[in-house]
Amino acid sequence: MSRPLNYPLEQMLTIKKNRFDAAVKTLEEKKAILEKAYEKLYDLTQERDQVLQHKNAKLEQLRQELDAGTTTDVIQRGKIYLKIVDEKLTEKEKKVFDQQKQVDAAQKQVDIATDDLLQKKKDLEKLELHKKEWEKEADYWVRQKEGVEQDEQGSATHFLHKKEREARKKDREKKENEPS
Repeated sequence: MSRPLNYPLEQMLTIKKNRFDAAVKTLEEKKAILEKAYEKLYDLTQERDQVLQHKNAKLEQLRQELDAGTTTDVIQRGKIYLKIVDEKLTEKEKKVFDQQKQVDAAQKQVDIATDDLLQKKKDLEKLELHKKEWEKEADYWVRQKEGVEQDEQGSATHFLHKKEREARKKDREKKENEPS
C-alpha cells in the first residue's frame, strides 16, 4: 500500500462516539436521581409506617381504656389525639404518594435515557460496521490498483528486455554477417 486511506465518515464516527458517551453519562445521572428518589420514598414510607403503628397503638390503648370503663373525659382526649394522629398520617401518606409520583417520573426518565442509549449504540455499531466494510473494500481496490501498476511495470520491463534482446540479436547477426 502506498498510503493508508482515511475513512470519509471519520468525523461522523467521532460525533456518534461522543453522543454515545454523553448518553451513557446521562443514563448514569438519571439512575442516580432514581436511586435518590427511591431512598427518599423508603424513608417517607418508614415515617408513615411509624405514624400508622403509633395510631394503631393508641387505638388499642383507647379500646383497653373503654373496656376498663374509664371516664368520658379520657375518652374525649383520646379521640381528639387520634384525630391529630389521623391528620399526621394523612399528611405522611400524601408525602409518600407525591414521592411515588417522583419515583415514577424518574423511572420514566431512566427508561427514556436507556432507549436513547440503545439507539445511539445501534447507530455507532452500524457506523463502525460500515467502516470495517469500507476498509475491506478500500483495501481490495488498493490491492487491485497495485496489481494493475505491477502488471504495467512488468509489461514495460518485459518490453524493454525484449527490445534489448532484439537489439543484441541484431548486433550478433550483424557481427556474424560481417566479413572478417
